Amino acid sequence: MTGEYAIDMRDGRMGRVMGRVGPYVQLRPPGGGKEWDCPPEDVRPVALGEVLRARVREINAQGRLP
Repeated sequence: MTGEYAIDMRDGRMGRVMGRVGPYVQLRPPGGGKEWDCPPEDVRPVALGEVLRARVREINAQGRLP
């Protein structure tokens, strides 16, 4: 599941699964940002359309100039 997108069902945020730390799944927002911990029972897979939108945001963020 690492590298895939998921939804934190507690608050609806989408993030890329970065790994696990202890009992938690670590998620990072599309395009980068601070990771957060989510209990695995509160993580759900993301529909393809949601993933595509997230990847476009991520690519756009990488292309921004400082």
